[in-house]
Amino acid sequence: MKSLFAAGFALLATSAMAADIPEVEAWRAAHEAQIVGQLDELVRFKSVAADPAGLQATAAHLQDLLKARGFDATLLTDKDYAPVVLGERKTPGARRTVIFYAHYDGQPVTPSEWTSDPFVPVMRTGIDGEYVDWKVARSPLNPAWRLFGRAAADDKSSITAFLMAFDALKASGIKPSVNIKVLWEGEEERGSAHLADALRPHLDALKADLLLIGDGPLHQSRTLTLYFGARGGTGFEATVYGPLRALHNGHYGNWAPNPASMAAQLITSLRDDEGRILIPGFYDDVRPLAAAEKDAIAHLPPVEDGLKREFGMGRSEGSDGLTLSTMRPALNVQGIRSGQVGAEAAGAIPPDAVISMGYRLVPGQVPAHVQQETEDFLTAKGWTIVHAPPDLATRLAHPRLVMLKWGGGYPALRSDMTSAAAQATIAAAGGGSPVTLLPMMGAGVPIYLFDDLFHIPVIGLPITNHDNNQHAANENLRLKNLWDAVNLYARMMSQLKW
Repeated sequence: MKSLFAAGFALLATSAMAADIPEVEAWRAAHEAQIVGQLDELVRFKSVAADPAGLQATAAHLQDLLKARGFDATLLTDKDYAPVVLGERKTPGARRTVIFYAHYDGQPVTPSEWTSDPFVPVMRTGIDGEYVDWKVARSPLNPAWRLFGRAAADDKSSITAFLMAFDALKASGIKPSVNIKVLWEGEEERGSAHLADALRPHLDALKADLLLIGDGPLHQSRTLTLYFGARGGTGFEATVYGPLRALHNGHYGNWAPNPASMAAQLITSLRDDEGRILIPGFYDDVRPLAAAEKDAIAHLPPVEDGLKREFGMGRSEGSDGLTLSTMRPALNVQGIRSGQVGAEAAGAIPPDAVISMGYRLVPGQVPAHVQQETEDFLTAKGWTIVHAPPDLATRLAHPRLVMLKWGGGYPALRSDMTSAAAQATIAAAGGGSPVTLLPMMGAGVPIYLFDDLFHIPVIGLPITNHDNNQHAANENLRLKNLWDAVNLYARMMSQLKW
């Protein structure tokens, strides 16, 4: 245990930087335009679910990029899912094999919400800065500049960093320390629904000792970060029913049930103002944090006060602090729709209310069980649950009627932070400098799936800025994060040994 604490938990200042490989950093500094150009090129591919041809073209291009670097590269294709890109490059004498994972698909876009075309990358001097033509700018490029475009951060920056790090090592004459395998998928943003089925016939070809996930942002302190798990999730849409049609609230108010008010009551029965889930026994299945995980959280740099200012928040839910709160299950209200507001508001009782709610689950919890717990609780509260639009007889027979539509679900996972592979990853990532360690990322990635398929340690290698607008309009990547990522991937390819 002592070596793990020395490698990862004994944090110094939040500005501490990893020890870069001098030859790689020199190559990186001399090729900034090439690195940005590679990311710019990838962002221009419309790799979103609404554009299957764009996904196909992106995968084919990624295969070509790997082949150009001497990788054996293939595509797993099927009419039901976007191609999966597999690559392999062996290192003579290497004892270990590492899979580098990322996804090349991006979230859907609403172009009207963006300040520029989501698939025509632009550089700006900051998150709200002025546009700048990086192609004619003199080196070195300002590390505070940001490249805007869909998937610029999530995950095409990780793919770019991997490719450029490989180029840097090759140009510097530095031999990888491991056999390298690549796994890039194109439907992560839709839950990786087909990934397991796509990979199962190829498990022999994917045998490895470690899987590194190139997804997610750094800790909000902007320090070098590794994470060892991710929360799971499930969610539902609830439709609460009132009258068959909107009714004048002067003539019928205080008599006709108001579904907007009923929806608010449903929400507050499930969670309180501090975010605690109120279903009896809900936390019974939660696996407690291990001692090493608690110590890692205790040594994280403080960020809460700065984030409250950044986000304009007067308080936070609960008293655990940001990271410890994301180690617990959560129930989030993602949206509410009922009637109209503002100038369009009418003096009427709306006919229904629709709520979108999502659970974030932690190890020990099973999505199907959480779904059943929720329905049992609402039934005990007097709700009649249906799973299809009710007919008139059903509406008349039940005074508190709600239709639930559940989405898919997946479990959470936390890997062992004290394993030999984990210690080797911490040491290689930091190059002798401290590393910020997160037992589990609050968001979800298919980490559980890889554990089930490969039975090897799975560790997250996040690189992006925490304020990258991931999954939202004006997604962006800060150049300093890209520069650091090239060096990090180079260390992962050349310094991993255990």
